[in-house]
Amino acid sequence: MEMSDNHIIEFKDVHKSFNGLPVHRGISFCVKEGEILSLIGGSGSGKSVLLKELIGLLKPDSGNIFVMGRDVARMEEEELLEIRKHVGMLFQGAALFDSLTVFENIAYPLLEHSKMGWLEIRRKVAEKLRLVGLEGIEEKLPEELSGGMKKRVGLARAIATDPKILLYDEPNTGVDPINARKINDLMLDLRDKTGVTSIVVTHDMYSVKMITDRIVMLYEGRIIAEGTWKDFEHSSLKIVKDFLEGNIC
Repeated sequence: MEMSDNHIIEFKDVHKSFNGLPVHRGISFCVKEGEILSLIGGSGSGKSVLLKELIGLLKPDSGNIFVMGRDVARMEEEELLEIRKHVGMLFQGAALFDSLTVFENIAYPLLEHSKMGWLEIRRKVAEKLRLVGLEGIEEKLPEELSGGMKKRVGLARAIATDPKILLYDEPNTGVDPINARKINDLMLDLRDKTGVTSIVVTHDMYSVKMITDRIVMLYEGRIIAEGTWKDFEHSSLKIVKDFLEGNIC
């Protein structure tokens, strides 16, 4: 099966269980090129599992997951490594290597996935730090950074290889409102400047409203709502209203 013309990601009838407990019960949705799509739903609804399936860290029990026209659900590790070169991920806790400097953290994927020389890597790291508003901190260690700065360094590392797809797992968890707004602005700026496609897993409805082109909501292993923020605001589904009002977490 071929992916639709302007869809860079497509989940098709994906099922996944852990120890006999269903997490996904036939998940199907698409993401267009250059789109920011937010995945929302209560804790344990399988949002982060979808991200792991997309990059092949987990395999669905059945169904297809197309990334740039190729089904990652059927790939071996060597093929997955090629796909992962085009995908950057900002983890919930930034996931920086504590013993490495900021420069070494951001340079890591370049050393792993490119043949750049040292001077070119230096230039690339400086460029990405400028993009996230953290020029000149290459020699600092993660322990010297605030939570918001760590997240932005994590984002600089995620975009180091100029990926076509960015995955964000709770990007604003653990940061203050000022840094949360900075991260939101960065996500929009990266989309506008590079055309990168983004999937954002989040419980932060303010961020969803500010950055999202389209929303997919999971509940009990299924997609129960999909559309724009305006669609969700006017939804007649009680569970959607409760989630937007913070009555479900």
